[in-house]
Amino acid sequence: MKSGLFITLEGMDGAGKSTHIPTMIAMLAANGQEVVSTREPGGTPVGEQLRSILLHETMHVDTETLLMFAARAEHLHQVIRPALARGAHVVSDRFTDASYAYQCGARGLAIAKMQSLEQWVQADLQPDLTLLFDVPVAVSLARLASARTPDKFEAEGAAFFEKLRAQYLARATQYPERFRIIDANRPVNEVKKSVEEIISTL
Repeated sequence: MKSGLFITLEGMDGAGKSTHIPTMIAMLAANGQEVVSTREPGGTPVGEQLRSILLHETMHVDTETLLMFAARAEHLHQVIRPALARGAHVVSDRFTDASYAYQCGARGLAIAKMQSLEQWVQADLQPDLTLLFDVPVAVSLARLASARTPDKFEAEGAAFFEKLRAQYLARATQYPERFRIIDANRPVNEVKKSVEEIISTL
């Protein structure tokens, strides 16, 4: 059986990526193929418990990263790998690129530590396609200010978000074969059109 596609959505808080997941699922499922929609941190009962801790408790960046990969290991074992193996497409709201952006780029964790965890937990598994929803930091902060009560990451200041965005864009430059950068600083219908154009080529 042919393995399904593994597609991830990335971007700063406030980029609006989650808005477009239903569109992607509908397009991918149009031929009758199973589509699994999930998120990180989370995606499993254990992962969702760790998500609550990660988003709201203050901790050292090492602890934060280890907990993130603990949730990811469970996610891979229980959801992602089984789904891909049975031929389903997997759409995940964030994956390891987010760890590089948040923990390395914004928090300062050494890249070598992240690479070691990545190799241990996911081996050679990488997304087939990563959509990076990019907005200027000022736009992200303005959107967050008018949204729900922020979690600890959303409550960070502009300097944090500048480093976060820079790391995301660096990842996209490093892996151009799987990244597609979407200008999310446009009306929702225009962003949706860009998403549809990309998914239609798969």
